[in-house]
Amino acid sequence: MKQFSNIYIFIFSAVMVIIVAVLLSFVSQQLKPLQNRNEETEQMRNILASVNIPASAGNAGVLFERYITESFVINPDGERIDNRKPFEVDLKKQTSMIEDINSLEEKLTVPKASPFKKMISGQADRGKADTGPVLSEISGIRESLELPVYICQKENKKYYVFALRGKGLWGPIWGYISLNDDFNTVYGAYFDHKTETPGLGAEINTSVFRQQFRNKTIYDKNNRFVSIEVLKGGASGSNPHGVDAISGGTITSKGVEKMLHDWLSRYNTFIANQKKRP
Repeated sequence: MKQFSNIYIFIFSAVMVIIVAVLLSFVSQQLKPLQNRNEETEQMRNILASVNIPASAGNAGVLFERYITESFVINPDGERIDNRKPFEVDLKKQTSMIEDINSLEEKLTVPKASPFKKMISGQADRGKADTGPVLSEISGIRESLELPVYICQKENKKYYVFALRGKGLWGPIWGYISLNDDFNTVYGAYFDHKTETPGLGAEINTSVFRQQFRNKTIYDKNNRFVSIEVLKGGASGSNPHGVDAISGGTITSKGVEKMLHDWLSRYNTFIANQKKRP
């Protein structure tokens, strides 16, 4: 049997690793456009599902073109962002930015330290702390926030679809919610997940859970934003802002609730501006 030196084996192994790496990179680049199209098709199906239009991978593109008459990206001030398309928005990145804003906003609402605590620790009155740097940081993040909007024309009525993304028990959850043209009443919703527990948190993508959201409202009688609660133990039928949580899936259910509040509150100015239009 022919014997090979250690140097030969090392060089041969290195060459093979490089060749395999190049081939994998080439295949990945070739498949990237197909992967992007598949992701867009899935997004189209999810958006259509939020306005109660079932679609398959085969007809999603046709139905999307038929029913989604307009789509654009806005900032938290409700202004359109030029040269940006909704499918280009990285929802994962936007969710991270929203979480950062939430954390900074919590700093602005920290309660003042008690006199006793200040006495023993020498802590200054936190209620009078300089909030300028925090507000400046919040403003900087808000300027980069991108929010997709889709307008659906169906049976001579308009519906407005907003994107959602958050965290469940084991991983990310996402979806879309559509409002009637009163910009208050929910027309439909779609939720999905990556790794939630089958039979428990994974139930957020079932029609039984999603249908509860229809005809719920996100503003109270005083036009104050309240979002929608996902309530453990059952929501009263008379509660216009509450739906039943999933039995055994409390953490995922609350994740849906937080996702709705975090994202819809960022669309609040856009919604308010639309309500003012004649």
